[in-house]
Amino acid sequence: MIDNTAFVHPSAIVEEGAVIGAGAHIGPFCYVGSQVEIGEGTFLKSHVVVNGITRIGRENQIFQFASIGEVNQDLKYAGEPTRVEIGDRNRIRESVTIHRGTEQGGGLTKVGNDNLLMVNTHIAHDCVVGNRCILANNATLGGHVSVDDFAIIGGMTAVHQFCIIGAHVMVGGCSGVAQDVPPYVIAQGNHATPFGLNIEGLKRRGFEKDALHAIRAAYKTLYRSGKTLEEAKPEIEALAQQQPAVQLFMDFFARSTRGIIR
Repeated sequence: MIDNTAFVHPSAIVEEGAVIGAGAHIGPFCYVGSQVEIGEGTFLKSHVVVNGITRIGRENQIFQFASIGEVNQDLKYAGEPTRVEIGDRNRIRESVTIHRGTEQGGGLTKVGNDNLLMVNTHIAHDCVVGNRCILANNATLGGHVSVDDFAIIGGMTAVHQFCIIGAHVMVGGCSGVAQDVPPYVIAQGNHATPFGLNIEGLKRRGFEKDALHAIRAAYKTLYRSGKTLEEAKPEIEALAQQQPAVQLFMDFFARSTRGIIR
């Protein structure tokens, strides 16, 4: 179903069964598969492929040669009806690839709202990207990676399968991330190691002095006290009880399976 107010260029192919929302724009030489839903006001520039069971929300901008919802690169995948979901107001630049999930990974690759995915970003099967994240040119997420809200991943950076990138993290360019990166941390290198806190980013997002002091204290306990993670956890938990911003560390530790960068 194509809304009467949507625009579909004569050279585009929209398969029967696709849903195109009000005011959406399907530019020249795009392909939209039969199980795709594209929300109100979303703009496909040209030469965009959207396939599989894929839902794209409102007011996204998708640039030329992006490929969304195609068959993933997991050799175990055998055509199961897995999905891609993309939220609202994302900017998905040229040649970005976002692959459908796998049954083994939960069946869903998900991108939230207000993200910027720069040129040639790759989001593999079963990844979950939060809100207001930036993935710079050629950033690559292996399968099952989680990227939490407000994270920034530098250009040419690769993230290993099953890793978690915590909220407000900044990963420098040309890094290789092989373990989980706790929230608020700046990481850099191959393999990536911690280089302090993303204080400037937190200030821009309105974190107050008390929260910043508590986050600094948690970071020092985690990385500069000489304690193991298990030894550091009780102290960080005590800080979290006094300052809610520190609770992100505890929530992150509960999800972490690959160990944290050191």
